Amino acid sequence: MQRARPDPSAPGRTRLVSGPVLALVEHDGGEVDRLSLEALTLGRRIAEALGTALEAVVVGVAGRGLAAGLGAHGVSRVHLVVSDQLADHAPMAWAAALAQITDASAALVVLAAGSDRGNEVMAYLAARTGLPMAANVLEVTSTDPFLLTRQRWAGSLLEDARLDAPVRLLTVAPHGVAVDERPGAAAPAVVDVSPTLTDVDLRVRLTGHEPRASGGIALGEARVVVGGGRGVGSSAGFAELEELANLLGAAVGVSRAVTSAGWRPHTEQIGQTGQRIAPELYIACGISGAIQHIVGCKASKRILAINPDGEAPIMGVATYAVLGDLHAVVPAVSAEIRRRAAARS
Repeated sequence: MQRARPDPSAPGRTRLVSGPVLALVEHDGGEVDRLSLEALTLGRRIAEALGTALEAVVVGVAGRGLAAGLGAHGVSRVHLVVSDQLADHAPMAWAAALAQITDASAALVVLAAGSDRGNEVMAYLAARTGLPMAANVLEVTSTDPFLLTRQRWAGSLLEDARLDAPVRLLTVAPHGVAVDERPGAAAPAVVDVSPTLTDVDLRVRLTGHEPRASGGIALGEARVVVGGGRGVGSSAGFAELEELANLLGAAVGVSRAVTSAGWRPHTEQIGQTGQRIAPELYIACGISGAIQHIVGCKASKRILAINPDGEAPIMGVATYAVLGDLHAVVPAVSAEIRRRAAARS
């Protein structure tokens, strides 16, 4: 697909150019964020359908060491945004840099992960350029016309939509696209970009980090998550869940009712207004399973629900279920894990 651009050599005329698909890649701690890898997978599919290249935008000099690995995800060129003003996240400035790269490269599509940061930056980009944006996209079914399927209403509805714009902006639904890595691909070229930024662009920016507890496992990256809801009863009741999580090498997550009660921090919340997880196993303890929570955990490969109410909504999505009091079941599970570990040693 080609895009019309003004031809400076002939005023009043246009020339056709074929631009790339641009993907904003997030990174932290020396690793590319998994949701960005999902976005790259969809980006590569779109680029292949358009017959054009997939290029990545990485912000910060710390991303230079990550560039080579992006070749396995279909990236042919990395636009590395280098600026002392962007040492930390500044959403309006990121959008400004992305807009400048989009214009300079004549990009046909710009996409990002449907993370908090990805959605925020893309929303600013849409406002800055006056272009429409489609959020939570699962797949693009046609590029001419540009048709896509995306999640609506907290994932309870799939919408088929048509996106008409000179440049298509979209974010990819978290855990909605399986990462497709192809090792052995050539490392992409790296081009340094120094964006032009104003004081207004830098009006909102990150000023500090709150480190994760020592040895803690990030909720969004955990292979096993032990979740607790109102049924845990109190903040002290989470000691049993933490013990099980430690034995399994798991992260602890909670429902909105728990954070509303002040028992646990919001950073552990799973759901529509919290994090969306996709572990191999999610153990839901004392969680009824409101739709907002189901949205956050439905990408789990397996769900084990522990609840005394057999009619609780969580039972309808669980792979396995235990009918019983979590304060009896969870300690028994932990004891069995310890017994088996001792028998092997």
